[in-house]
Amino acid sequence: MRLPILLLLALLLSACGGAEEQAAESASAARAERAAKLAYEGEILAWRDERLARLTRPDGWLSLVGLHWLPLGQTYVGSARDNGTRLSLGPPQLGMLSLARDGSISLTIPKGVEVTVDGAPATGRVALASDANGPATVVGFNKGDASFVVIKRSDRFALRVRSALARTRTAFPGLDYFDIDPSFRVTARFQAHPPGSTIEIVNMLGMVEKMANPGSLSFEKDGKSFKLQAVDEGDGQLFLVIADRTSGHSTYAASRFLYAAPAGKDGTTVVDFNKAYNPPCAFTAFSTCPMPPLENRLDLLVEAGEKKPRPFTE
Repeated sequence: MRLPILLLLALLLSACGGAEEQAAESASAARAERAAKLAYEGEILAWRDERLARLTRPDGWLSLVGLHWLPLGQTYVGSARDNGTRLSLGPPQLGMLSLARDGSISLTIPKGVEVTVDGAPATGRVALASDANGPATVVGFNKGDASFVVIKRSDRFALRVRSALARTRTAFPGLDYFDIDPSFRVTARFQAHPPGSTIEIVNMLGMVEKMANPGSLSFEKDGKSFKLQAVDEGDGQLFLVIADRTSGHSTYAASRFLYAAPAGKDGTTVVDFNKAYNPPCAFTAFSTCPMPPLENRLDLLVEAGEKKPRPFTE
């Protein structure tokens, strides 16, 4: 039986309409995908700008000019040769620093020496806090261009000295990155460890430190399973120190760092290797960077994030 002409036309128009709808949906999906890609690239580029700003600020990691381990008892601090702790810049003598066995620290500042403590002018004897349990006291000198803080690593204390005029900062050649690759933004499942768990981390100086180890992150990439041990530096973020198959080749040999947000209610978080970056020790010898634990040495070519540092030019 032949279909009436009107019914045949209706069917043809209906088919055309369905095809047009499918084409419109496909175009809409493509536009949404492009928009999401551009938004993600914008996020990563903004993160890179923030990373560079933090690194190059006057008191950033590039400003380090000294690391001086402190003896128990008293030591004079300054640029003169006869100081027990001789700095590479600043007045001949900043004062006498005292380190007690209980870890308490003080600085006695001579009259006439221009020194600030946490931004305020200071004289006489002042107590200094190390970075052991929070922000360290900042001792400023050299008309505000330089400063030092006391850091604690393992059971030892040291002065970490900064100068805004450090060549590592003023002649910094910039950063290089791999192309942004969304496939290296992975969903990871968090497995909590018992409260109070720690992990032994070796730093660049060979010191072993116990750090808070709240749990591990497991993820899949290229058909393989991987696990990373996370460290909590006290801010609740999951700090990851990693090495991978690019280490020592296209990326810094010792390690790279990245952070992940705490896991959500579903027990997962995002690990974005496009935000992996070089530790301070990639740029300066005056840092004490942690090394990756064995579990965080990935059998994976992570061609994402920050590449090895550019060489300095004369």
